[in-house]
Amino acid sequence: MTIDLTGRVAIVTGAGGGLGRAHALLLAKRGAKVLVNDLGAARDGSGGSSAMAEAVVEDIRAAGGEALSNGASVTDAEQAMAMVTQAIDQWGRVDILINNAGILRDRSFAKMDLADFRTVIDVHLMGSVNCTKAAWEPMRAQGHGRILMTTSSSGLYGNFGQSNYGAAKLALVGFMKTLSQEGAKYGVHVNCLAPSAATRMTADVMSEADLAALDPAFVAPAMLALVCDDAPNGMIMCAGAGSFECAHITLTQGLYVGGGDCAAEQVLAGLDRIRDRTGEIVPATGLEQPHFEMSRAFDKDRVAAHG
Repeated sequence: MTIDLTGRVAIVTGAGGGLGRAHALLLAKRGAKVLVNDLGAARDGSGGSSAMAEAVVEDIRAAGGEALSNGASVTDAEQAMAMVTQAIDQWGRVDILINNAGILRDRSFAKMDLADFRTVIDVHLMGSVNCTKAAWEPMRAQGHGRILMTTSSSGLYGNFGQSNYGAAKLALVGFMKTLSQEGAKYGVHVNCLAPSAATRMTADVMSEADLAALDPAFVAPAMLALVCDDAPNGMIMCAGAGSFECAHITLTQGLYVGGGDCAAEQVLAGLDRIRDRTGEIVPATGLEQPHFEMSRAFDKDRVAAHG
C-alpha cells in the first residue's frame, strides 16, 4: 500500500529546519501541497526571519512540488488563524496540521525563571492549541482532518532540566486524547509523535555518530503514517533512528482497600501490588478509571453481603 497525498493540503509549523523540514519535504514528495510555517527564531525563541521557511519552499518547488511560506508566530491566535486562512484561500482546504514548532529554555527547576517556564508552555502547548483551533472547524466541516501533536520522551518519562518542556509535552498528550474522541465522528483523527532526532535544539549535546543515527528523515515516516487517510486515531507513536514504538498510559489492576482509618497505611504497605503491571489495561477514555474503581467497590460490597 502506497501512501498518496495527492490533493491534500498540509500545514507544518516550525518547518524551517530539523524535523519540520523533514516532515514538509516528505509530505510534498507524497503529493501534498504544503504551507511551510517558521518564525525563524533562535533555539530559545528569540529573533525571527522568513529565510528558513522560504528555503524549504524552494526545495519543495525545485523537486516539482507546491508550497507556500508563512512566518506566523504560533503563540498568536490571530496569526494562527490567518495562516490557516492563507492555506484555504490558496488551495481551498486544509487536511493536515503538523504542530511541530518549539523552543528550549532548559534549566533545573530551582534555577528556572518562571517567565521561561511560561514561554515554553506558550509555544509548545498554546501554540498547538492556537493552530489546532484555527484548523478544527474547517476540518470538521469537510469531514476529514489529520492533526499531529509533537510530544516528547521528556514529557512521557521526564528529563532533568526540562520541567517546562516536559510539562508542555505531556499536556499535549492529554489534549490529543480528548480531541481524538471529539473529532472521530467528523473524520478528524488526532495523534501524537514522540521523536528522537538530531536537530538544532539537540546538536550541541550529541556526537557525530548520534547525529547521523538520529537524522530527522528517519522520524518522518512515522509522521506520514499518522496523517495519511488510513491513519490511526489517539495514538502516541515514538520514532527515532528508524525504530518505531507505541507509548501507552496504563492502569494496573491495583489493590482494593476501601475506606477506614488505616486506609493510607494499607496503601503504603501495598505499593508493590499497586505497581504490579500484571494484567494492566489501557483505558480508552478517562471515564474508564472511575468505572473500573467503582466496579471493584461494588464487587466487594456484593461479596460482603453474600458472605
